[in-house]
Amino acid sequence: MKLFNTEEEERLTHAINLAENRTSGEIRLCVEKKCAGDVIEQATKRFRQLDMHKTALKNGILIFLALDDHKFAIIGDAGIDQKVPENFWQETKDLMVDYFKKDLYVDGLVAGIDRAGKQLKTFFPRSDDDINELPDDIAYF
Repeated sequence: MKLFNTEEEERLTHAINLAENRTSGEIRLCVEKKCAGDVIEQATKRFRQLDMHKTALKNGILIFLALDDHKFAIIGDAGIDQKVPENFWQETKDLMVDYFKKDLYVDGLVAGIDRAGKQLKTFFPRSDDDINELPDDIAYF
């Protein structure tokens, strides 16, 4: 199941790659058509399935989107969650929603990825020996 065309996918993976080039953190995008239950529970389930909890510095961020149900969540692992301001995740979601309301899903996701990447860079700058711990592609379920 692909919800984005090739050009959109390339734009999203490029945004993830750019964000990760500034940090040791990891960002993943997980997309589903539907989310029948609680969006945070579903995002947390996917976070674990995608091994986001296995980063060395606990600095993984998952952006979860269920398009048909108009639900999304941002999950940060313990390392980054403890460092960002208390309202960071909500402000990032609000920024993305502004785009989503205009049916600009890719633009909204890119804006969220960029904002998350800037926070990761602040608290987890990239080191010379940094390795990409997780794939940058979009995870479809």
